[in-house]
Amino acid sequence: MRNVSLKQLKAVQAIANQGKIVSAAKALALSAPAVTIQLRQLEEEIGLSLFDRTASGMRPTAAGLAFIDAAQVIEERLRLLEDQMDAIKGVRTGSLKLGVVSTAKYFAPRMMAAFMKEYPDIDMRLAIGNRAETIASLRNHDVDIALMGRPAKDVPVRASAFGDHPLVIIAPPEHPLAKERDISKERIAEEHFLIREAGSGTRISLEIFLSEVPGRIDDLGVEMGSNETIKQAVMAGLGIAFISAHTVASEVETGRLVILDVVGMPIRRQWFAVMRTDRAISPAMAAFHEFLMRKGAMYLPLFGKLYPEERVVSE
Repeated sequence: MRNVSLKQLKAVQAIANQGKIVSAAKALALSAPAVTIQLRQLEEEIGLSLFDRTASGMRPTAAGLAFIDAAQVIEERLRLLEDQMDAIKGVRTGSLKLGVVSTAKYFAPRMMAAFMKEYPDIDMRLAIGNRAETIASLRNHDVDIALMGRPAKDVPVRASAFGDHPLVIIAPPEHPLAKERDISKERIAEEHFLIREAGSGTRISLEIFLSEVPGRIDDLGVEMGSNETIKQAVMAGLGIAFISAHTVASEVETGRLVILDVVGMPIRRQWFAVMRTDRAISPAMAAFHEFLMRKGAMYLPLFGKLYPEERVVSE
């Protein structure tokens, strides 16, 4: 095992990503025979096959998956080492891969811009996805830090809260309940809801909120793939929605949507910065985490302006 080289590990990663040796060779700027030799030497070294050769391409075996995971860890460690050397030199550089759930895209760019103004030499990249995609990015080491409302439970992570995340129920301004006060949970449960996909943070919270109404969560509503689609559908009068207040700040301020005054709402959650516990923290990660703890809440939409007589409810 001590004879395993970085080139061989990169070859294994490329084959896994591309599915074919020819494609992997092209991605590595090598010849196909060279990649084949690296793979064969590695398999001979460990005495196991790393890929099953199938009609649809190269599929990693259990041993192959272990090598792919090890290659990712080594790649991260080398990048961290580079960042640490820069930090020792006093250079405020490095790289940071930030993942955010789709709800956070309404404030993450402003947050990034402010951070990059303080640290102009840190190369920062942003990946936006739904909750499942963001958790998968953490699991696969594709992002360094993730911003989400509910920390992942099936990945070893540390989570730090950096700001409030209120959840509300929205409707078009002409909705019959738009001017009602103290709407009961039972009454709002009679409405037609537009909801996010199963597993999303807002949907989980809605299921919890309506769980006391018998039979209501058995048919929760019409599923839609994005907050933008849900907002447009609500404005068109297709139903009401349970959504992050941070996603509707503009529409509420301009009168295109209203927040319904439902008893027990808004539900107050928090935004978290999430990092894996089983990896070292690079200087760039530490700098961004410190920035979030110090200034993160400043870049969240001001909810009080939208809901001046707010009731605060904890989940």
